[in-house]
Amino acid sequence: MEVVQVLHMNKGAGETSYAKNSKVQSKIISVTKTVTEEAIIELLCKNLPESMGIADLGCSSGPNTLTVISEIIDVIYSKCSNLGCPTPELRICLNDLYSNDFNDVFGSLPAFYNKLKEEKGTDFGQCFITGVPGSFYGRLFPRKSMHFVHSSSSLHWLSQVPPGLDSKASTDINKGRIYISKTSPQSVLDSYMLQFQKDFSLFLKSRSDEIAPGGCMVLSFTGRKSMDPTAIESCHQWELLAQALMNMVSECLIPEEKVNTFNAPYYGPCAEELELEVQKEGSFIMDRLEAFEIDWDGGVDMPNRINGTLSSGQRVAKTVRAVIESMLESHFGRDIMDDLFQRHADLVDKHLAKTRTKYTNLVIHLVRKG
Repeated sequence: MEVVQVLHMNKGAGETSYAKNSKVQSKIISVTKTVTEEAIIELLCKNLPESMGIADLGCSSGPNTLTVISEIIDVIYSKCSNLGCPTPELRICLNDLYSNDFNDVFGSLPAFYNKLKEEKGTDFGQCFITGVPGSFYGRLFPRKSMHFVHSSSSLHWLSQVPPGLDSKASTDINKGRIYISKTSPQSVLDSYMLQFQKDFSLFLKSRSDEIAPGGCMVLSFTGRKSMDPTAIESCHQWELLAQALMNMVSECLIPEEKVNTFNAPYYGPCAEELELEVQKEGSFIMDRLEAFEIDWDGGVDMPNRINGTLSSGQRVAKTVRAVIESMLESHFGRDIMDDLFQRHADLVDKHLAKTRTKYTNLVIHLVRKG
């Protein structure tokens, strides 16, 4: 699987789109808002540049994209007003993979700019928003051009399926599973951990070149509290999806080989793993690291024109589908998607009826040394 080419949130504004099924990600942004605000204020108190570089990595599309940018601008505007100084020129870069729905983002910019003028007035400094397609596991921006980098719900995605687990591998060593599981061989756990270490180290190195000394990052992504990568908080969502796929295998709807050769390019790290990689790379100081929990369904109701509201399982399945359908479709084909996610919804409902499992999210504030 070529992750750079395949992975993207569902486009448009249809019923299965990311735009309509990203309440969980919106909740995460809301919960981490205080960390973002405090990081920006701390940055501006130390240094107020005339031209400020800001990046949102893994921006996706839909309402969350410009919500993040709007909140960042609000903090900068408020702090500059309190200091009695003009707002710096803002260079805002929205990054995601090449297949992201940037057209949706760009189409919403005129209204965004008009709202900005209405709320902030003509004295507000210039604001330039651009799209920067490409993988954040590598360089994206000129050297020392960034002052604040934000990323939410993105860094748990790896640059690739770990070597030996992709569809071209000679041996299927993770049969019947699509991610780390309690029944996965140790070699599978090791492969995922090594791929995460490689990717996160490259991410930090790339940002260290791009962020000016004293600049900072706020990163939040799905992880785990436990040191055990097979903990239920980390992998059970994937196990339920694998179970839905294997149920379809048992009914001869898809060949078992298809399941055996699919592994998700995903890894939810623990805090200790993050701290270790930050220390090893050496360019950043970890100012803050916190963990918080989010309901699988975001804790919100999504309306249904027929039945009033969707079940928790249906909400979870729609959210998951909006994120990973592009990868599943490229491997299994489009025809099974409706059936697969209905089965997934049913399994999630049964699971949540027994235990209210939640996602663990980690948020870190890193400051560039120098």
